[in-house]
Amino acid sequence: MSNPLQVYIDGEFFPENEAKISVFDHGLLYGDGVFEGIRFYNDRVFRLEEHIDRLFDSAKAIHLTIPATPEEVIEMVVSTIRKNELHDGYVRLLVTRGKGELGLSPYRCEKASLVVIASTISLYPAEKYETGLILATCATRRPTHDSLSPSVKSLNYLSNVMAKVEALASGAEEGVMLNTEGYVAECTGDNIFVIKDGVIYTPTVASGSLNGITRKAVIELALEAGFELREIQMSRYDMYTADELFLTGTAAEVVPVAEYDKRVIGTGKTGPVTKQLLEAFRNLVQTTGTPIY
Repeated sequence: MSNPLQVYIDGEFFPENEAKISVFDHGLLYGDGVFEGIRFYNDRVFRLEEHIDRLFDSAKAIHLTIPATPEEVIEMVVSTIRKNELHDGYVRLLVTRGKGELGLSPYRCEKASLVVIASTISLYPAEKYETGLILATCATRRPTHDSLSPSVKSLNYLSNVMAKVEALASGAEEGVMLNTEGYVAECTGDNIFVIKDGVIYTPTVASGSLNGITRKAVIELALEAGFELREIQMSRYDMYTADELFLTGTAAEVVPVAEYDKRVIGTGKTGPVTKQLLEAFRNLVQTTGTPIY
């Protein structure tokens, strides 16, 4: 029997079955907090500093003070991976508002809590990186910029959860979320890329998509490889008529799409550009990052 995972909570490690926060924590009561999903490969944490910078940006946007410096949070992440003796896997880093009183006011919370979970992950079966995913448009829309900014990785992920429920209920594996104007924003947990006539397209961040860490890495790889890349207001028509379509995300990495809203994408198989970028991405994550050991 394997040893239980060790979870970091506010300066201490706890076995996973003993890792607890207060039921009065506003992260639980109201989804009041922020998070990051982070991958590590071959004893290196991929783009850790970028993830921590985004965590602090999300916290600042919601008036949440993180009780540690970015350097200290980086060490928390690395030490949690070390504690669990892992070499490849996934980190979920959470900052909750902390224990408080019933009622919305965050100013009655004592201080924020930091939680780090390190484990292994397999979001999609390995064969899906060959055969591709099935997507469907969701009724649930991406939040607008005049509410909580889509750039904030909030613990309140209910819109994404409901969109995922809708996608699964329709027989798809992932859901496409539109913005209130009807343009494509992103999937429930991944960014979207379309390839048409050799040009790569992705929705603008202003469309409601998260400026994902993996998204940025793939854009860099595409430009380095000499591809033309455009950020656009993307329609469902753009996706229906794509030669290739793929998603990017920390957990998903780079995964092809075979079908969207009952339309076969391209040949229905993983295309050459997607394969090239997936290979380049896998090489990048295996050879770069913050050392763990």
